[in-house]
Amino acid sequence: MPRVVHVLTVPESLVFLRGQVDFMRARGWETSVVTSPGPALDAFGARHGVPVHGVDMPRRMSPLEDAKSLARLTALLRRLRPDLVHAHTPKGGLLGTLAAAMAGVRARIYHMRGLPLMTATGAQRRILAATERTSCGLATRVLAVSASLRAAAVEARLCPAGKIRVLGSGSGNGVDGEGRFDPARVPPDARAALRGELGIAPDAPVIGFLGRLVRDKGIVELAEAWGRLRATRPDAHLVLGGVFEERDAVPSATRAALEGDPRVHVVGFVDDTPRFYAGVDVITLPTYREGFPNVPLEAASMRVPIVATRVTGCVDAIVDGVTGTLVPPRDAEALAAALAGYLDDPALGERHGRAGRARVLREFRSERLWAALAEVYEEEVPSTPRSATNPRPEAGSP
Repeated sequence: MPRVVHVLTVPESLVFLRGQVDFMRARGWETSVVTSPGPALDAFGARHGVPVHGVDMPRRMSPLEDAKSLARLTALLRRLRPDLVHAHTPKGGLLGTLAAAMAGVRARIYHMRGLPLMTATGAQRRILAATERTSCGLATRVLAVSASLRAAAVEARLCPAGKIRVLGSGSGNGVDGEGRFDPARVPPDARAALRGELGIAPDAPVIGFLGRLVRDKGIVELAEAWGRLRATRPDAHLVLGGVFEERDAVPSATRAALEGDPRVHVVGFVDDTPRFYAGVDVITLPTYREGFPNVPLEAASMRVPIVATRVTGCVDAIVDGVTGTLVPPRDAEALAAALAGYLDDPALGERHGRAGRARVLREFRSERLWAALAEVYEEEVPSTPRSATNPRPEAGSP
């Protein structure tokens, strides 16, 4: 049985592999997963029945710590002797492809899920571009999660056009539209229950945001747009699902204004996201950059319209005027106007929600993306006997 090792920086990114490892097992692939240590890594291994390995990989660039991580990861791959290494995210991609090359793994995939350099400047941008070129150069195949991300990578000369491709219509891991994100499977009282917990009237218009509460996600512009909306809509509420982070932190005044507003509800990390979507009327994602955001597709699958920015990734996730509305980035006035359009016209939201769910079921089923990925695996590791130079390790061998 051929073996693949996934390398990701942090356990929280394992959402990219939800359901995928089980599909690949049925296709004959033995899977192992490497991330920084943490309870989420152990839980993932137990849930899916796959070996997991903890290797500290700091998200920030740190030459000394990164060198240690690279050495440990290389040693691990030499011991595991996989047929293929599938590395994800900028830091995981860099360490994963480097370690795989040093360990002699012939098939190396870098899965580009976003480009932080798109909002970076100066020396930081040059360093990030260099790491992306290294990951793409060391990989034998590069996958981009969206057509717009692929175009950006090619235009920036990070990767040759012939080496990078998009699986199907894109996305990080597809959407479970007939399972977890099927509105018919959500309890009928979910909407009222969520609102009751937050002290929101059943018929009040509610805007939802789900994600990291940081500058790059457009929280400053969202706060400004909300300031415009709340003045003219005394019954409206804003629900923020996520945590304020120190890295790329929003200004303290913006955070204080949001946390001090009785009609803004900061609910922290949301595990039951289908229930969250069921409780709001419109989802917004005023982000500065994306690879292919999951939230718009999940919301669409739940028949919720989306207002997002016209940036890389979002232009693939949303069909402007059909499944949602796209506005210019960093434009609070346009954001407020688009949100008001849905609050003032519930029928518009219903139409876009229905169109969004139909598109998800047509183009973004998880199984469709996994099948395309399995084909890439089989291209990278043809069905031939294991090379004598890469034999299966004996049980218990180091």
